[in-house]
Amino acid sequence: MTTFSAELARQLRGDAGRPFITFYDHATDERVELSVTTYANWVAKAAGLLVEEGDLERGMRLRIDLPTHWLAPVFMAAAWTVGLALTDDDDPDAVVCDPDTLADWAERADDLPVLACSLRPLGVRFAEPVPAGVHDVGIEIWTQPDAFSPWDPPTGDDVACDLEGLRRTQGELMEAAAAGSLLTDGGRLFSGTNPASPPGIATLTEPLARGGSLVLVRHLAAERSQSTYDAERATHRV
Repeated sequence: MTTFSAELARQLRGDAGRPFITFYDHATDERVELSVTTYANWVAKAAGLLVEEGDLERGMRLRIDLPTHWLAPVFMAAAWTVGLALTDDDDPDAVVCDPDTLADWAERADDLPVLACSLRPLGVRFAEPVPAGVHDVGIEIWTQPDAFSPWDPPTGDDVACDLEGLRRTQGELMEAAAAGSLLTDGGRLFSGTNPASPPGIATLTEPLARGGSLVLVRHLAAERSQSTYDAERATHRV
Protein backbone atom coordinates (compact mmCIF):
# COMPACT_ATOMS: atom_id res chain seq x y z
CA MET A 1 0.00 0.00 0.00
CA THR A 2 1.27 3.44 -0.92
CA THR A 3 0.79 6.88 0.58
CA PHE A 4 -0.47 10.10 -0.94
CA SER A 5 3.02 11.61 -0.74
CA ALA A 6 4.58 8.65 -2.55
CA GLU A 7 2.02 8.96 -5.35
CA LEU A 8 2.57 12.72 -5.61
CA ALA A 9 6.32 12.12 -5.83
CA ARG A 10 5.70 9.62 -8.64
CA GLN A 11 3.64 12.14 -10.56
CA LEU A 12 6.38 14.76 -10.10
CA ARG A 13 8.77 12.43 -11.90
CA GLY A 14 6.45 12.45 -14.91
CA ASP A 15 4.80 15.42 -16.61
CA ALA A 16 5.03 17.72 -13.60
CA GLY A 17 4.10 20.83 -15.57
CA ARG A 18 0.62 19.63 -16.50
CA PRO A 19 -2.42 21.15 -14.76
CA PHE A 20 -3.49 19.23 -11.68
CA ILE A 21 -6.06 21.48 -9.99
CA THR A 22 -8.00 24.17 -11.82
CA PHE A 23 -10.23 26.16 -9.47
CA TYR A 24 -13.19 28.36 -10.35
CA ASP A 25 -15.48 30.46 -8.20
CA HIS A 26 -18.55 31.23 -10.25
CA ALA A 27 -19.61 33.91 -7.76
CA THR A 28 -16.43 35.98 -8.15
CA ASP A 29 -15.05 34.76 -11.51
CA GLU A 30 -11.80 33.76 -9.81
CA ARG A 31 -9.73 31.15 -11.62
CA VAL A 32 -6.58 29.54 -10.23
CA GLU A 33 -4.59 26.77 -11.88
CA LEU A 34 -1.99 24.66 -10.10
CA SER A 35 0.36 22.39 -12.00
CA VAL A 36 1.59 19.21 -10.31
CA THR A 37 4.79 21.08 -9.41
CA THR A 38 3.00 24.14 -8.04
CA TYR A 39 0.58 21.99 -6.08
CA ALA A 40 3.45 20.00 -4.55
CA ASN A 41 5.14 23.28 -3.60
CA TRP A 42 2.03 24.51 -1.79
CA VAL A 43 1.67 21.14 -0.07
CA ALA A 44 5.26 21.27 1.18
CA LYS A 45 4.79 24.78 2.56
CA ALA A 46 1.49 23.84 4.21
CA ALA A 47 3.05 20.72 5.75
CA GLY A 48 5.87 22.85 7.13
CA LEU A 49 3.32 25.26 8.57
CA LEU A 50 1.44 22.43 10.30
CA VAL A 51 4.62 21.13 11.88
CA GLU A 52 6.53 24.32 12.64
CA GLU A 53 3.67 26.60 13.68
CA GLY A 54 1.08 24.01 14.65
CA ASP A 55 3.52 21.67 16.42
CA LEU A 56 1.66 18.71 14.91
CA GLU A 57 3.02 15.18 14.72
CA ARG A 58 2.18 11.94 12.99
CA GLY A 59 -0.99 10.38 14.37
CA MET A 60 -2.65 13.64 15.37
CA ARG A 61 -5.93 14.94 13.91
CA LEU A 62 -6.60 17.95 11.70
CA ARG A 63 -9.98 19.48 10.98
CA ILE A 64 -10.24 21.25 7.63
CA ASP A 65 -13.16 23.63 8.08
CA LEU A 66 -12.99 25.12 4.60
CA PRO A 67 -15.56 25.39 1.81
CA THR A 68 -15.07 24.06 -1.72
CA HIS A 69 -11.76 25.79 -2.46
CA TRP A 70 -8.32 24.95 -3.86
CA LEU A 71 -6.72 25.33 -0.43
CA ALA A 72 -8.71 22.36 0.87
CA PRO A 73 -6.80 19.79 -1.23
CA VAL A 74 -3.55 21.59 -0.35
CA PHE A 75 -4.11 21.09 3.36
CA MET A 76 -5.48 17.58 2.86
CA ALA A 77 -2.24 16.54 1.20
CA ALA A 78 -0.20 18.46 3.78
CA ALA A 79 -1.95 16.55 6.55
CA TRP A 80 -1.24 13.21 4.90
CA THR A 81 2.37 14.21 4.27
CA VAL A 82 2.83 14.74 8.01
CA GLY A 83 0.78 11.65 8.88
CA LEU A 84 -2.28 13.41 10.27
CA ALA A 85 -5.84 12.11 10.08
CA LEU A 86 -8.61 14.35 8.77
CA THR A 87 -11.42 14.63 11.29
CA ASP A 88 -14.78 16.37 11.67
CA ASP A 89 -14.56 16.14 15.45
CA ASP A 90 -15.21 19.30 17.44
CA ASP A 91 -12.07 18.61 19.47
CA PRO A 92 -9.28 18.23 16.88
CA ASP A 93 -5.58 18.76 17.49
CA ALA A 94 -5.63 21.70 15.05
CA VAL A 95 -8.01 23.36 12.61
CA VAL A 96 -7.79 25.14 9.26
CA CYS A 97 -10.68 27.56 8.94
CA ASP A 98 -12.01 30.36 6.73
CA PRO A 99 -13.50 33.83 7.35
CA ASP A 100 -16.97 32.41 8.01
CA THR A 101 -15.79 30.11 10.80
CA LEU A 102 -12.86 32.15 12.10
CA ALA A 103 -14.74 33.82 14.96
CA ASP A 104 -15.83 30.51 16.44
CA TRP A 105 -12.40 28.89 16.24
CA ALA A 106 -10.54 32.02 17.38
CA GLU A 107 -12.13 31.57 20.79
CA ARG A 108 -10.13 28.33 21.09
CA ALA A 109 -6.79 29.65 19.84
CA ASP A 110 -5.32 29.32 23.33
CA ASP A 111 -6.07 25.59 23.33
CA LEU A 112 -5.25 24.46 19.79
CA PRO A 113 -3.54 25.79 16.66
CA VAL A 114 -5.99 27.76 14.51
CA LEU A 115 -4.80 28.37 10.93
CA ALA A 116 -7.03 30.80 9.07
CA CYS A 117 -7.28 31.15 5.28
CA SER A 118 -8.63 34.40 3.88
CA LEU A 119 -9.80 32.65 0.67
CA ARG A 120 -8.78 35.81 -1.19
CA PRO A 121 -7.24 35.33 -4.67
CA LEU A 122 -3.79 33.76 -4.73
CA GLY A 123 -4.06 32.79 -1.07
CA VAL A 124 -3.06 36.20 0.25
CA ARG A 125 -3.41 37.44 3.84
CA PHE A 126 -6.57 38.74 5.50
CA ALA A 127 -7.30 42.39 4.77
CA GLU A 128 -7.54 43.02 8.53
CA PRO A 129 -5.41 41.44 11.28
CA VAL A 130 -6.71 38.10 12.53
CA PRO A 131 -7.55 37.66 16.25
CA ALA A 132 -4.71 37.15 18.69
CA GLY A 133 -3.31 33.64 18.68
CA VAL A 134 -4.63 32.80 15.19
CA HIS A 135 -2.18 32.03 12.37
CA ASP A 136 -2.87 33.91 9.14
CA VAL A 137 -2.00 31.31 6.50
CA GLY A 138 -1.60 34.03 3.86
CA ILE A 139 1.31 35.46 5.85
CA GLU A 140 2.95 32.50 7.54
CA ILE A 141 2.92 29.95 4.74
CA TRP A 142 5.40 31.99 2.70
CA THR A 143 8.12 31.60 5.33
CA GLN A 144 8.07 27.81 4.93
CA PRO A 145 10.54 25.96 2.67
CA ASP A 146 9.57 24.76 -0.80
CA ALA A 147 10.35 21.16 0.19
CA PHE A 148 9.29 19.14 3.21
CA SER A 149 10.53 15.81 4.57
CA PRO A 150 8.78 14.46 7.67
CA TRP A 151 11.09 13.22 10.39
CA ASP A 152 8.62 10.39 11.07
CA PRO A 153 7.20 9.51 7.65
CA PRO A 154 3.69 8.02 7.55
CA THR A 155 2.97 4.66 5.96
CA GLY A 156 -0.01 3.24 4.13
CA ASP A 157 -1.34 2.01 7.48
CA ASP A 158 -1.70 5.52 8.91
CA VAL A 159 -5.29 6.72 9.26
CA ALA A 160 -6.00 9.30 6.56
CA CYS A 161 -9.55 10.25 7.48
CA ASP A 162 -12.20 9.68 10.11
CA LEU A 163 -15.10 11.71 8.76
CA GLU A 164 -18.80 11.08 9.29
CA GLY A 165 -18.10 7.45 10.04
CA LEU A 166 -15.76 7.00 7.06
CA ARG A 167 -12.45 5.72 8.46
CA ARG A 168 -9.75 4.87 5.93
CA THR A 169 -5.99 4.53 5.93
CA GLN A 170 -3.81 6.23 3.36
CA GLY A 171 -3.19 2.87 1.73
CA GLU A 172 -6.90 2.15 1.46
CA LEU A 173 -7.62 5.56 -0.05
CA MET A 174 -4.87 5.24 -2.63
CA GLU A 175 -5.76 1.63 -3.48
CA ALA A 176 -9.35 2.70 -4.16
CA ALA A 177 -8.11 5.69 -6.17
CA ALA A 178 -5.91 3.50 -8.35
CA ALA A 179 -8.83 1.16 -9.05
CA GLY A 180 -10.87 4.16 -10.14
CA SER A 181 -14.57 4.85 -10.36
CA LEU A 182 -14.76 8.53 -11.30
CA LEU A 183 -12.48 8.85 -14.32
CA THR A 184 -10.15 6.99 -16.62
CA ASP A 185 -6.35 7.37 -16.77
CA GLY A 186 -5.39 10.92 -17.67
CA GLY A 187 -8.97 12.12 -17.37
CA ARG A 188 -10.06 15.57 -16.25
CA LEU A 189 -12.68 15.49 -13.50
CA PHE A 190 -15.24 18.30 -13.12
CA SER A 191 -16.61 18.67 -9.58
CA GLY A 192 -18.43 21.07 -7.32
CA THR A 193 -17.99 18.81 -4.29
CA ASN A 194 -15.80 19.86 -1.37
CA PRO A 195 -12.71 17.60 -1.52
CA ALA A 196 -12.41 17.70 2.29
CA SER A 197 -15.81 16.02 2.68
CA PRO A 198 -16.30 12.23 2.62
CA PRO A 199 -17.95 12.28 -0.84
CA GLY A 200 -15.20 14.54 -2.17
CA ILE A 201 -12.00 12.83 -1.06
CA ALA A 202 -11.91 10.63 -4.15
CA THR A 203 -12.11 13.75 -6.35
CA LEU A 204 -8.58 14.52 -5.17
CA THR A 205 -7.02 11.09 -4.73
CA GLU A 206 -8.31 9.56 -7.95
CA PRO A 207 -7.05 12.24 -10.37
CA LEU A 208 -3.64 11.98 -8.68
CA ALA A 209 -3.43 8.19 -8.78
CA ARG A 210 -4.65 8.02 -12.39
CA GLY A 211 -2.48 10.79 -13.79
CA GLY A 212 -5.46 13.05 -14.30
CA SER A 213 -6.60 16.43 -13.00
CA LEU A 214 -9.41 18.14 -11.14
CA VAL A 215 -11.55 21.08 -12.21
CA LEU A 216 -13.00 22.27 -8.90
CA VAL A 217 -15.83 24.80 -8.88
CA ARG A 218 -17.14 26.77 -5.91
CA HIS A 219 -20.60 28.33 -6.07
CA LEU A 220 -21.30 26.23 -9.12
CA ALA A 221 -23.84 28.05 -11.29
CA ALA A 222 -26.10 25.73 -13.25
CA GLU A 223 -26.18 28.05 -16.25
CA ARG A 224 -22.37 28.10 -16.43
CA SER A 225 -21.68 24.47 -15.64
CA GLN A 226 -21.53 23.18 -19.20
CA SER A 227 -19.57 26.13 -20.59
CA THR A 228 -16.92 25.76 -17.85
CA TYR A 229 -16.82 22.01 -18.41
CA ASP A 230 -16.25 22.54 -22.13
CA ALA A 231 -13.74 25.37 -21.71
CA GLU A 232 -11.59 23.21 -19.42
CA ARG A 233 -11.88 20.16 -21.66
CA ALA A 234 -13.16 18.07 -18.79
CA THR A 235 -13.84 14.42 -19.55
CA HIS A 236 -15.83 13.28 -16.50
CA ARG A 237 -18.27 14.90 -14.11
CA VAL A 238 -19.25 14.36 -10.47
